[in-house]
Amino acid sequence: MDSLTLEEKVSLMSGSCTLQDMITEMQENPDAHYNHKPYRAGGIEEKGIPPMLFCDGPRGVVCGMRKATCFPVSMLRGASFDIELEEQIGEAIGREVRAFGGNLFAGVCINLPYNPGWGRSQETYGEESFHLGEMGKALIMGVQEENVLACVKHYAFNQMEVSRFKVSVDCDKRTEREVFLPHFKKCVDAGAASVMSSYNLYQGVKCGHHNYLLNEVLKKEWDFDGFIMSDFGFGVTDTVEAVNGGQNMEMCGTVFFGNKLVEAVREGKVPEKNIDDSALRIVRTLLAFEDAYDKEYGCSTLACKKHIDLALKSAREGITLIQNENNVLPLDLKKNRKILVLGKLANMENIGDHGSSEVHPPYIVTPLEGIIREVQETEVIYYEGQNHDRAKELAREADAVIFVVGYNYNDEGEYCAEDDLDQYLQGVGGDREVSLDLHKEEIDLINTVGSVNPNSVAVLMGGNMIMMESWKKSVSAVMMAFYPGMEGGTAIAEIIFGKINPSGKLPYVVPVKESDLPQVNWRTSEQHYDYYHGYAKLEKEGIEPSIPYGFGLSYTTFQFSNASFYVKDGIVSAECDVRNTGDRDGTEVVQMYAGFKHSSVDRPVKVLRGFKRVDLKAGESKRVEINCPAEELKWFNPDTNQFELEHMKYEVYIGSSSSDRDLIEGVVEL
Repeated sequence: MDSLTLEEKVSLMSGSCTLQDMITEMQENPDAHYNHKPYRAGGIEEKGIPPMLFCDGPRGVVCGMRKATCFPVSMLRGASFDIELEEQIGEAIGREVRAFGGNLFAGVCINLPYNPGWGRSQETYGEESFHLGEMGKALIMGVQEENVLACVKHYAFNQMEVSRFKVSVDCDKRTEREVFLPHFKKCVDAGAASVMSSYNLYQGVKCGHHNYLLNEVLKKEWDFDGFIMSDFGFGVTDTVEAVNGGQNMEMCGTVFFGNKLVEAVREGKVPEKNIDDSALRIVRTLLAFEDAYDKEYGCSTLACKKHIDLALKSAREGITLIQNENNVLPLDLKKNRKILVLGKLANMENIGDHGSSEVHPPYIVTPLEGIIREVQETEVIYYEGQNHDRAKELAREADAVIFVVGYNYNDEGEYCAEDDLDQYLQGVGGDREVSLDLHKEEIDLINTVGSVNPNSVAVLMGGNMIMMESWKKSVSAVMMAFYPGMEGGTAIAEIIFGKINPSGKLPYVVPVKESDLPQVNWRTSEQHYDYYHGYAKLEKEGIEPSIPYGFGLSYTTFQFSNASFYVKDGIVSAECDVRNTGDRDGTEVVQMYAGFKHSSVDRPVKVLRGFKRVDLKAGESKRVEINCPAEELKWFNPDTNQFELEHMKYEVYIGSSSSDRDLIEGVVEL
């Protein structure tokens, strides 16, 4: 770095593709779309410094047209609670980034949805900070195993779309440190190469300029040694504020950095040591990954069988069975010879929003296509359901009815207002401002037709929680399919007809009333976040949910017994026997929670602090142990400005969901 001139160092600190460049290319080339090729930043060839080559995500690599593997959205992958699989997906994504000629994957999205109406909830793993950190960490490790830089986003407090460019978020210190930042720290501790700052403001200061968040917390307190980049276009709006506030790289073009930054340094407005800090971080990170890069991946890597098999496995593991009255599922094809499929989403290639996370795979299996393939000789009738009398008539004649309902990219997703980036991201849905339930026409369809046939199944498509109280009694079974990726239709059908035993667990709580959740003004310039949200809020207020966090059914049954709880060398452990008491093989997600009834401060009733997937053959039993470092039980004391461990008795729980009905309780002392 010492050999570089000021101009050369500054040239490393910004991208070379403006938003207008993107728009022009998309207008001139029908196959061009956002990030259809890696976006370049920096690089000085004659000095041996490689450029940063940006590829977006997170459901795969955004580059190319009909080439990349489209994995299920992160929310579905979160529902699998499978860290090993997420690391494997990261490795596959890393290989495809390299095959496209990139070297950075900006798809480690770990923002916590304060309210499930956030339009980009699908890009993250769930509502629980601990779970977010564990899943994000696994993706980072997988991506970087292939010597691709992993970029964690959006730091921080990015939980709404409609107002994301202008909203200033506020919260108290404990909420900041215990709820919204721990998962970012966990990803930094895992060795993340890069962090992307968010568009929004925090306590009145733009996050891309935020000295406290970027310099004080991220770089100094957490000892982050990679580089920070801004979100695209509007992530930096002032040269001096951004660089002095800790920003290292303006993306995706050069607007406020470049010559303006050189001039600011020469005028004494920006100390050159800040430029040196940025250049050093960028150069050493890129060189570290390039020097270790010893594999070449060609086009044959893209959407190869190995990667598509991973996408299918992910969909199989994450799709979650929420309700199964009278064991309607799996449908027996010997008894169900005529299947009615209702809902326009059944015949739609529905893999998620059309914003910056849109992946372009070579094919997509729709739910209808998957069902037709799976049943083969069984008759399948498809009807969108416009006329309810016609739908009822068809339902009476069928042996079983499958509703495919929920959302698509028009309902939720990345959002840009007309005066922002409407040409850059078209047809996107924003936040779910009006309702968290199904569309009225879908509710009416289910309530009108569902009761006609007792063998009725609702398959839900969407990126986060969907309310159920208004219609769930009209169907026998409910399955959350999220946006399940390019092989999603295959997995949906396999689960409905019993080839695959479901094992997903909801990574969020489903309340009885929307008012049980934290309320958000989606169109605002100011938003306050309270300490409690999700299942922790409902438990603290003594409100029974419709469906608890961590819940998911199987086609077999599991029994938990002989639990023990202990502390050794600062590690809290919970273990128990888990037996498959049913007649078919299955997988259970064993969960560990910690409780704080004896705390002298306001703390949650309990929080997730460990989980493990366990495969069990019919009749098989295994001893399962989950460990939690005492570090994970600390609270943040705003008076001392540090995390502290309370020396007291802690409740420890082990079981199959966050509900007390599904847990065995014990006590340990620290």
